[in-house]
Amino acid sequence: MPPKSALDPFIAVVFDMDGTLLDTELVFKQIVWDVSRDLGFTMTDEVHGRMVGSSHEASNRVLVEAYGVSFPYELFNEECHRLMRARMAEAVPIKPGVPEFLDELRARRIPAAVATSSRAVHALGHLGTAGLLDLFATVVTRDDVTHPKPHPEPYLTAARRLQVPPGACLAVEDSHSGVRAAHAAGLQTVMVPDLVPPTPEIAELCRVFDSLDAVRAAAFGVPA
Repeated sequence: MPPKSALDPFIAVVFDMDGTLLDTELVFKQIVWDVSRDLGFTMTDEVHGRMVGSSHEASNRVLVEAYGVSFPYELFNEECHRLMRARMAEAVPIKPGVPEFLDELRARRIPAAVATSSRAVHALGHLGTAGLLDLFATVVTRDDVTHPKPHPEPYLTAARRLQVPPGACLAVEDSHSGVRAAHAAGLQTVMVPDLVPPTPEIAELCRVFDSLDAVRAAAFGVPA
């Protein structure tokens, strides 16, 4: 991608979790394929792409729309999370550029938060295992909001807890659902795509970068 010009000033950062901070989306994708097959359904990239970054409820709707009301979502969800817990029990991989970005924020005394569609037990457990949990002032999970992404509530909640106006926050996302949520909340929004590339509609709502290092360079004028 061509070099990006500087971002607008901000005084806090709100990160998505899976696919942005944690390199977990590819692992979960394989689990989704395996569990779907074991239940007698054929997962596709199109269906999976609509699930990325979505809440429990939104994923349920996507799968029922794709496979009909006979799709055993609760069984599917339980088995996916059982396998994911087993895979993440000892080590949770982080995305390239995360340590450098968080170090930069700490050095500049810029507070950071997480806004995720994951339930608290998964979010706090994965961030803790990855050694990142203590680096965030607050973590907003699915359990903390009435309306998950793409609704703006997760990002508005994070900004409120940080005691920073939404417009003074930078949001870092990897999913369409998350970009829509952050933009609707009024945050300056950037996307670092993981498994799902931006559509023209999504690209209109955010700045797209190819890495967290590139975001850091645009934010602080440091080498990527």
